[in-house]
Amino acid sequence: MDEWIDYYDSTHTIYVSRRHRDLHFEVIARDIIAPDAVLLDYACGEALSAARVADACATLYLAEPAPGVRSRLIAHFAPNTKIRVCSLDDLRSMDENSVDLVVMNGVAQYMTPEELDSAFDVIHRLLKPFSRFVLGDNLPPGVGMTKDVLALLRFAATHGFLRDALIGLINTALSDYLLLRNRIGLQRYSEDDMIAKLGAAGFRATRAPRNTGYNPWRMTFVAHH
Repeated sequence: MDEWIDYYDSTHTIYVSRRHRDLHFEVIARDIIAPDAVLLDYACGEALSAARVADACATLYLAEPAPGVRSRLIAHFAPNTKIRVCSLDDLRSMDENSVDLVVMNGVAQYMTPEELDSAFDVIHRLLKPFSRFVLGDNLPPGVGMTKDVLALLRFAATHGFLRDALIGLINTALSDYLLLRNRIGLQRYSEDDMIAKLGAAGFRATRAPRNTGYNPWRMTFVAHH
């Protein structure tokens, strides 16, 4: 995961425009809002719509592994007393059974199976009994760049940034992202494999009817402590 952390801590081209970036986080925020809950966003990224999520929550923990991104989150959300920014390592010292909902969105693909198992163990310890863990935007086998590109173009056409999307896709094809994706690859799990993996960590999991975010070819799982 370290090379992906370094990539996302750099000036990357994963978003084709500011509008794409903003809408990406708005859609995720809409999907994860949990009124009055203590919510943990695991590997949250830029979390641009975190204030909207925090307005509904009791407390929002933003756990981010990339130090540069984490520093920006701390600076940006410092005035908001409902948001607490931390590293992934900090989660290990949090109180057991202290969180109502954990969201991990679009992250599992960048982690080795062993890293993902370790993350599941930490999350299981933090969640209160009968609470939820939403594992979103997971890549199944057989879903490659073509489906990702098609999902982006459909999203862009709906929200008025299709031209930017086309230009951005060209930039991405020439960027370090594609080189890194081709060299390291992304982790993919079938529905049965991910449910089994969550079960081994102590969760009862099912696949959600739809994926979080805008890519319908990816999968979201809802797991209970």
